[in-house]
Amino acid sequence: MTRKPATIAVRNGLNNDEQYGCVVPPIYLSSTYNFTDFNQPRTHDYSRRSNPGRDMVQRALAELEGGAGAIMTSSGMSAIHLLCTVFLKPGDLLIAPHDCYGGSYRLFDSLSQRGAYEVAFVDQSDEQALKQVLSKKPKLVLIETPSNPLLRIVDIAHICQLSHEVGATVVVDNTFLSPVLQKPLALGADLVVHSCTKYLNGHSDVIAGAIIAKDEAVATELAWWANNIGVTGAAFDSYLLLRGMRTLSPRVLLQQKNALEIVDYLQHQPLVKKLFYPALKDHPGHEIACKQQFGFGAMISFELDGNEQAIRCFLSELKLFTLAESLGGVETLISHTATMTHAGMSAQARAEAGITDSLLRVSVGIEDSQDLIADLENAFQAVVKE
Repeated sequence: MTRKPATIAVRNGLNNDEQYGCVVPPIYLSSTYNFTDFNQPRTHDYSRRSNPGRDMVQRALAELEGGAGAIMTSSGMSAIHLLCTVFLKPGDLLIAPHDCYGGSYRLFDSLSQRGAYEVAFVDQSDEQALKQVLSKKPKLVLIETPSNPLLRIVDIAHICQLSHEVGATVVVDNTFLSPVLQKPLALGADLVVHSCTKYLNGHSDVIAGAIIAKDEAVATELAWWANNIGVTGAAFDSYLLLRGMRTLSPRVLLQQKNALEIVDYLQHQPLVKKLFYPALKDHPGHEIACKQQFGFGAMISFELDGNEQAIRCFLSELKLFTLAESLGGVETLISHTATMTHAGMSAQARAEAGITDSLLRVSVGIEDSQDLIADLENAFQAVVKE
């Protein structure tokens, strides 16, 4: 029976305890496991390689994304690094979005400078630029849609087709939407990567990452390398992630509902110079989003019409929007992209990606939407009076 995401997220890992009948699985904190006899290890022998709790999380992740297997890592960045370790060697080319997450940009840029591989940052919505770089026969193509922070949308199925024609492996960063709102493997991707710190956990209390593979052999290779370089997720983090995932669907759907109401408000706010949200019909990627997504998510970006002093004033007046990095938690966060999440990019790289110094990114939480809108209104009025 094919189960819906809400059911998968809730039911995975339940009722597995045969000793005491615990509904919720216990935390397996042991680092090592005894052998039943000489040269006869159990299913688990050392927790860096495998752990019962992490196994449950990985099964849930694979089922949610429709993959053959998954590996939970210690962070979203270690998941990205693991992908590059497995699929790239010196001289190989990686294609990444020119406006990708700042941490990914920093990793790709720094390792390419050391000769680990080559990287080309490209606007993947530019068909000509994309085809030109694909002609160089890349080994790995990273897609980030919606992109961080400008929420650009690219056609996953189309890019997968073009990439596969030149022999490239395609990975999609699905952190912003989660498997509740987008299924990249069903659209042709080979791999999906997540920062589980964000929507999958949803409570801003764990750092974790994941890779989900369409092919079982690839999943096995990823697991081998994750153990080899020591980037697997910890036991307690596995427990926290599985617990958070149980409420994934209701959280994401409520956050999206709140975001839609906030976007409607921001559309009529004079101090909003530009508004980025794929549900808007004038958004360049709106039609593609309608085709490949099950919703528009809860991330919003906008440019404030004002100087640095106006931005400082606006942020200082907010009471229900926490000035912090990260996203996807139950609490609403706001960040100044240039000085926070994308500070690792040079000013020139940010300019080329379209990231201005007045750009603010909002991760909408599950608070009452009217309270959030009233908080925004108070902050905008403070800027006007400044």
